[in-house]
Amino acid sequence: MNVHDSERLAGLLEQAGYVAAGDRDTADLVVFNTCAVRENADNRLYGTLGHLAPVKAARPGMQIAVGGCLAQKDGAYVVQRAPWVDVVFGTHNSGSLPVLLERARHNHEAQVEILDALEVFPSSLPAKRDALYSAWVSISVGCNNTCTFCIVPSLRGREADRRPGDILAEVQMLVDDGVSEVTLLGQNVNAYGAQFGDRQAFSALLRACGRIEGLERVRFTSPHPANFTDDVIAAMAETPNVCHQLHMPLQSGSDRILKAMRRSYRSGRYLDILHRVREAMPDAAISTDIIVGFPGETEDDFQATIDVVRASEFASAYTFQYSPRPGTPAATMDGQVPPEVVSERYRRLVEVVDECALESNRAQVGTVVEVLVSSGEGRKDGETHRLSGRARDGRLVHFTPTGAAVDGSIRAGDYVTTVVTYGAPHHLIADGDIVMHRRTRAGDRAERGFALRTPGIGSAAPSYGTPKPVARAH
Repeated sequence: MNVHDSERLAGLLEQAGYVAAGDRDTADLVVFNTCAVRENADNRLYGTLGHLAPVKAARPGMQIAVGGCLAQKDGAYVVQRAPWVDVVFGTHNSGSLPVLLERARHNHEAQVEILDALEVFPSSLPAKRDALYSAWVSISVGCNNTCTFCIVPSLRGREADRRPGDILAEVQMLVDDGVSEVTLLGQNVNAYGAQFGDRQAFSALLRACGRIEGLERVRFTSPHPANFTDDVIAAMAETPNVCHQLHMPLQSGSDRILKAMRRSYRSGRYLDILHRVREAMPDAAISTDIIVGFPGETEDDFQATIDVVRASEFASAYTFQYSPRPGTPAATMDGQVPPEVVSERYRRLVEVVDECALESNRAQVGTVVEVLVSSGEGRKDGETHRLSGRARDGRLVHFTPTGAAVDGSIRAGDYVTTVVTYGAPHHLIADGDIVMHRRTRAGDRAERGFALRTPGIGSAAPSYGTPKPVARAH
């Protein structure tokens, strides 16, 4: 979701006349789009701002802007702690960034603007996407849940849904521009439709995406177990372009800890969802989020999490050591777990997660996979000339071009079909022959050096052109 927001900020700045600089030491403008889920984000931001202070002192006219969740949380404190920051903007007014930068230049003083409610839905803003073949599409913002460990609802606000017609119009526009894969985004994506009273709006949206010609892959993140219903499972199973990939946050396998977290499900309900998903889609790759060391967590609670992880057979998992966030109920709960205990449990959890992921990936050996070639992963090394991409179920695949494909004819955005020869905990390797290579419009544009700028819904048509030379923004 932060990547999506950053693409919108980049689109706004380009529209205002800025050009991407090569690195932050030569840039006239540096923008930080921040997260606030974990304490480490705070430390990284203020540490990096400190490193930039002498750079800015040596470069008169340079501007620094801080936005996103941490900016929403800290507000004017950002400028108090780092007086060389020029602009602070929150999660609800990203579209104001160019105006705030101009105002800071004109007034020769920092501008801090933090709104309490959404000003403009993010998808109505222009974007400069990272990839020509893949795109993020926001279907809702905010969250109505009250998880005791999470600061996001207070920073992103209450859940707000986009109308289905606006979402589908954006998806169609992206497909018309060569995008073949979209990921639908929401803080609680499968609660979509609650605002306008349609409990099956999300499954209907998935099926509607299935009717868009040229759209080959549809993903979504992140759902909530409490809202995950059979109509969504059916839509995933019955809509050919919806990928059999599911990221389903667990957080803890202990029912006692789930209750303390205010997660409105229990481990039995969670495992039942996974059972029904696999019953409908035996090939589904399921991933999760897990927090270790939540206040009050005992060794028995932790063991319950290990037990659910083993039973769930996750293809991958994002694991986190609990981080107290000021303003959340969990930050002041009794029974804060000592850091050394959290670290030791975290190590054990990662071992089990990697063990399960390795078993899951080894089971893929010998299977035929269709890979969407990625520009982000790039070549693995000069010796093997491997390229990388994602299978339909989201697994990372490193593959070796063979035959005519060795000459570099495979481009980012193309599709290749190959056979998995090896499974590691975090990726698959396909060193066999390329069964099929399918060239795409996105690959054609990447090969010719085109850049894609996507307008917001209701804006002018997108423009294409060769990349501009690196220049300083003004």
